[in-house]
Amino acid sequence: MPHGQASPADLRIEEFDYPLPDEMIARHPIEPRDSCKLLLRDHEGHLSEHVFTDLPALLPQGSILIYNNTRVINARLRFRKASLTPHQEGAVIEIFCLEPVTPADYAQSFAATADCSWTCFVGNSKRWKEGILSMEVNAGDQSLTLSAERLSKAGNASIIRFSWDNPSVTFSQIISAVGEIPIPPYLNRATETSDSQDYQTVYSRVEGSVAAPTAGLHFTDRVLEEISNRGIPRRELTLHVGAGTFQPVKSETIGEHPMHAEFIAVPLSLLKEIRASLDDSASRIIAVGTTSVRTLESLYHTGRLILAGKWEGEVPQWIPYQLLETENTDTIPTPAQAIDAIISHLEEHNQTTLIASTRIIIAPGYEYRLVKGIITNFHQPKSTLLLLVSAFTGQDWRPLYDYALTHSFRFLSYGDATLLL
Repeated sequence: MPHGQASPADLRIEEFDYPLPDEMIARHPIEPRDSCKLLLRDHEGHLSEHVFTDLPALLPQGSILIYNNTRVINARLRFRKASLTPHQEGAVIEIFCLEPVTPADYAQSFAATADCSWTCFVGNSKRWKEGILSMEVNAGDQSLTLSAERLSKAGNASIIRFSWDNPSVTFSQIISAVGEIPIPPYLNRATETSDSQDYQTVYSRVEGSVAAPTAGLHFTDRVLEEISNRGIPRRELTLHVGAGTFQPVKSETIGEHPMHAEFIAVPLSLLKEIRASLDDSASRIIAVGTTSVRTLESLYHTGRLILAGKWEGEVPQWIPYQLLETENTDTIPTPAQAIDAIISHLEEHNQTTLIASTRIIIAPGYEYRLVKGIITNFHQPKSTLLLLVSAFTGQDWRPLYDYALTHSFRFLSYGDATLLL
């Protein structure tokens, strides 16, 4: 174990439970979105209450703000089976797109003009045992027939091939026309028209997520402008959020919980900026949301794997708590060495962006290497997101959440925010 740390695998998830009254779950965002409450936990653990528009003044000198520019797709498609009788409607089959298979690249899949295959959850699956589903689609001034065929099983999901008969329309245009924004299941309501805007950050631009990086939902153009006016750099990376982000830990111990893989993309220019910041003792990387945290911390372990000759494109779940064959407790790479390794790797392969996936789990026992501050929301009990917060704050997560619960803070995706330093 790095630095003699114990693996969190034996931690019991019951230790990360708390009572969350239903009325404290925000069903819709506050308007305007930057008027939500903000709970600051400073570097000494003191708590103070603010509003989100105060954020620029609360960010420490030397901060670099890094956020996730992913955009939520209309991932939920509803097909209706052909009716067996004239007076009865066929069953509704819901197909929830998770990640592309063919082509595997997100941009290429969205740009497809004839067919593409995705890993999908299938709702009401028992009513669709065979055959091809189809629906008529109007995308702008174009019409087409969209078909769905189940090719194979993939764990608890299925590989679905989508095809359509109009080559002038892309898959992105099709799902934009007939798909629904997949709001979190714990909101216990149907998707509404307002969610199409409410459930996107103002800086979202790279399509691919099935869930929003919700800490970013509080930002407005005026808050971003004020951050820039204070001389704080704003930088972007990409992590496409998967449906697994909503998956509660159902096992008794954390070690039995499998983490889902998520796509990440980090520009070489940002890697060089991060590397330069590591030589400046006054510099602080502030991550917007747990997705940015996972991406940034995965960079350190990507560099470790490159240095060890073990890099295969994915950061494994438990790698932060394991020594590699080339390491001992005295030779674990520094953050600077790890980032240098990624930069060299990209330059050697003439690449301008690190494209990878991560399964990293951040839980108590984890040592943060790059992130010095986190802007996030208040998360579900017994969730991996709460584990991540606990790893950053230690046992202080309980007084933090107790304060929020007793001071009318709103919880979960459309709820209030916290700044942890």
